[in-house]
Amino acid sequence: MAERLLRTSFPRGTVVPMTAAAIWWLASSTGLLSGPMAVSPLQVIQTPFLDASGRELWAALLASMLRVFAGGFLGGLAGLILGYVAGMYRGAGLGLSPTIHTVRQVALFAWIPLLTAWFGNGEGTKLVFTALSTFFPLFLATEQGIRQVPRPLVEVAQTLALRPTTRILRLYLPAALPNIYVGLQIAALSAWIGTIGAEYAIGNGRGLGSYIASARDQFRMDIVIVGVFALAVGGVLLAAAIRLATSKLSPWNREI
Repeated sequence: MAERLLRTSFPRGTVVPMTAAAIWWLASSTGLLSGPMAVSPLQVIQTPFLDASGRELWAALLASMLRVFAGGFLGGLAGLILGYVAGMYRGAGLGLSPTIHTVRQVALFAWIPLLTAWFGNGEGTKLVFTALSTFFPLFLATEQGIRQVPRPLVEVAQTLALRPTTRILRLYLPAALPNIYVGLQIAALSAWIGTIGAEYAIGNGRGLGSYIASARDQFRMDIVIVGVFALAVGGVLLAAAIRLATSKLSPWNREI
C-alpha cells in the first residue's frame, strides 16, 4: 500500500528533474556555482513574475503559439491536399513526389537565408518557415497513408460506383488516418521547433525565440533558462494537445 502511494505521489519521471534541481540549488547556495552567469533556481522561478524583462515571457509565448497555429494550419493544409493528390493519382505522384522528397533533404534552417531574401525579416518569413516545417511531415504521412489503402476496399468502392466525394470521405481518408495522425504529431513538434528557431535566428519582433535571443545578448542567464523551460513546456503541452485531439477523433485507436 505504501509503495503504491509512493509511486502515485512521486512519478518516476520526476526523479531526474528533481535530482537535477536539488544539485543546482545546493551548488548555487554553497557558492560552488558562482560568477556573473550563475543563477539560482529561486531566481529563475521569480523572473517571469517579478522581473520587468522576465514578465515579457507571457506575451512572447502567446506570439509563438499564434505563429505555430497560423503557419502550421497553412503548411498542414497544403501537406494534406498535395499528399492526397500524390498518393491517389499515380501521374501526380510521379510529378510531385520526386521533387518534394528531394527538397525535404535540405536542412530546414538552411532555408532561412533564402526566405529572408524573399520575404524580408518580418512576420512573413516566420510564418512561411513554420508552414514549411509542418508541410513535409504531413505530406509524407498522407501520401503513404493513401497508397496503403487496402486494394479490396478500393475495388468495392469501384464496384459500388461511389461518388468521388464519398470515396474520399468514407474510404481513403479514414483508411489513411493512422498515418495522418502520426504525421500530425511530428508536424506539430516540427512547427514548434521551426517557429522558435526562426524567431531566434531573425531576432526581431515578439516570440519565445526572440525572447531568448534578447536575453542572451543582455547576458541575462535567468531569462535564458526561463525561456528554455517555457520552450520545453510549450512543446510538451502542444504534443499532449495533439494526442488528446487525435484520440478523441479516433477513440477506436488506443495506440495514438
